[in-house]
Amino acid sequence: MIPLVDLKAQYRSIKEEMDSAIQSVLERTQFINGPEVSEFEKNFAEFCGSKHAVGVGNGTDALILALDALAVGSGDEVITTANTFIATAEAISAVGATPVFIDVDPRHFNMTASGFEEAITPRTKSVIPVHLYGQPAPMNEISEVANRHNIKIIEDSAQAHGASYTGNPVGTWGDVTCFSFYPSKNLGAYGDAGAVITNDSGLATAIRMRKDHGRTQKYTHDFVGTNSRLDTMQAAILNVKLGHLTEWTDRRRAIADVYTAALSEFDWIGLPKAMEDARHVYHLYVIQVDQRDALQKHLADSGVGTGVHYPIALNLQPAYSHLGYKQGDFPVSESLGDRILSLPMYPELTDEQIQQVVGAIATFSGNS
Repeated sequence: MIPLVDLKAQYRSIKEEMDSAIQSVLERTQFINGPEVSEFEKNFAEFCGSKHAVGVGNGTDALILALDALAVGSGDEVITTANTFIATAEAISAVGATPVFIDVDPRHFNMTASGFEEAITPRTKSVIPVHLYGQPAPMNEISEVANRHNIKIIEDSAQAHGASYTGNPVGTWGDVTCFSFYPSKNLGAYGDAGAVITNDSGLATAIRMRKDHGRTQKYTHDFVGTNSRLDTMQAAILNVKLGHLTEWTDRRRAIADVYTAALSEFDWIGLPKAMEDARHVYHLYVIQVDQRDALQKHLADSGVGTGVHYPIALNLQPAYSHLGYKQGDFPVSESLGDRILSLPMYPELTDEQIQQVVGAIATFSGNS
């Protein structure tokens, strides 16, 4: 069986280094706010080309804390895409604001500047472009619109660690950028973890206080915050993995090139397209086919794991039925849910396994 993601293979490749880092935390027993946390924050900020990184409990909290620090709340609207995981919209709802969904570009599945601008109202406070599947949104155009309308930008980079657009890393375009380190991410912890990066010292302090009970020193709380700290064990794990991320990203991109070359002969498959100015980091390699469910079953029967990211556009989710959206409002996002299929993608995927995946696709009989 070739899984969609193989975390065991990754662990085996760095076992000695990882075991040493974990053992060090266990022996010191400083499980909260240990030195590994500040070390990771420093290292990750440098990796992203940012002045500040604040480790938090998970990617959803990263978004919530960023919105709250930007004073987004009741009565405000935040524009994002219908084609993303619900956490993006969930964070908007969590601070009392209203998510406003827009459709995506059919070529790169991300927000467009024109769609963003059309959705702006006097209540629009912020925009959350999502760098979906590892491909950056067109941030130069989005930033121009946001700046012209005085709208704050929060980049959702949960799937785009190390990606860049026009040579600028994700995270350097927005007022603040949020990352998830869910275990299957390109940079993943061994549990929940996340981070917020920003070049704004005031925002960094505000987020740091909010994630630690509204304080900067023990037992003095300036306001009511929450508990969303990055724990020491996860920071130690992330420090080890961060040292390998560039190498892993290069391998992901090489795997994507092999997939694209091998699958281009099948005209019934829609292949992912990297924008000319984007450095796609391929958190997922997503194809499009008309008979998606049949192909997914065929691959499962052939020993190939796949996934669907994501089957239901946010405007059609029961949780957001109260917003009044209906079927057909966002045709691209809705059609993607019926056609997309994520193929196995992880740095440890061997050339032989890639050919097994391609070979299984080639034998699919429902493509006529």
